[in-house]
Amino acid sequence: MNFPKLHIGDLTANIPIIQGGMGIGVSLSGLAGAVAKEGGIGVISAAQVGFNEPDFRTNTVKANIRALKDQLRRAREKAKNGIIGVNIMWRGQHYEDYARTAAENGADIIFSGAGLPADLPVCVEGTDTKIAPIIGSPKAARVILKLWAKHHNRTADLVVIEGPKAGGHLGYTREQVKMHESDGYEKEIREILDVVRDFEEKFHKKIPVIFGGGIFDRKDIEHYLSLGLSGVQMATRFVATKECDASEAFKNMYVKAKAKDVTIVQSPVHMPGRALLNPFVCAVRNRRMPVTNCFHCLKTCDPSTTPYCITQALIRAVKGDVDHGLVFCGANAWKINKITTVHDLMQELTEGPLPQNNG
Repeated sequence: MNFPKLHIGDLTANIPIIQGGMGIGVSLSGLAGAVAKEGGIGVISAAQVGFNEPDFRTNTVKANIRALKDQLRRAREKAKNGIIGVNIMWRGQHYEDYARTAAENGADIIFSGAGLPADLPVCVEGTDTKIAPIIGSPKAARVILKLWAKHHNRTADLVVIEGPKAGGHLGYTREQVKMHESDGYEKEIREILDVVRDFEEKFHKKIPVIFGGGIFDRKDIEHYLSLGLSGVQMATRFVATKECDASEAFKNMYVKAKAKDVTIVQSPVHMPGRALLNPFVCAVRNRRMPVTNCFHCLKTCDPSTTPYCITQALIRAVKGDVDHGLVFCGANAWKINKITTVHDLMQELTEGPLPQNNG
């Protein structure tokens, strides 16, 4: 099958693939710009985006805002006519500041999950920025769309379903993750499509629905499109690309990973998360690592009781200290066996596997 274009209001992506936002620092302008240039939707993660700024530890919020502006500018330079999004966790402190910064600096779409972003419509007022909640259940879809309809008289421009096989923070219990190990979440997807259809009728507009979580190849994409979805979100596959903003050591963790290395960890935000097994994960399962420098990054994190500082753990990993950091990944990270380019990966996903060079 030929993939349909993804239409989001007046935006059109030639390839219906959204590169999922990955923080801290895994998907910045390098990766997002490359994906957008190829015709997909590139996404910058706003999670502690200023971690490389010289005043990050002492002036965290201003450093993040400055860096977010810069990353949006750089991504736009790489893909002048491409679609650039920003992923912002609702559970993060100063959520509204980052959302307004993204909208005012040309983000085409704000993707927002890890909670229900009730006031996101206010943050994009007066701009052309589209809004896309990331949800995991029919109930969550109904709640956020009802909230936006009632309090803001508007609806989503796009809805992203993140299934239990996604990487990083998961909006599911460990039991739910276990329950869905052998299925594709199809029943819930159909129910969410029904929920969204009600709001399409109410607002007389098309609301594309996207699915992410465990999607690895063209066959997976074809399957989810056949369910009535408008596209897919993929994150893990884009880590092992030359354009990904993470260190080579981080990328090589994916390349070297075996199926048994993909595990579930407990995050300081009181949510399970999927990551690669390493000495850090083993250590935090057995003892608490006291927080010595709190970045006040999460609304629900108490530095006096949290098992470890997730900001420091993610920064160490993305910079290359993968034994002492947290390496988030999707359920199928172990299937990756090489580092490629975004161009070649997009070609593989849309046209099938590339021919092997035996010369």
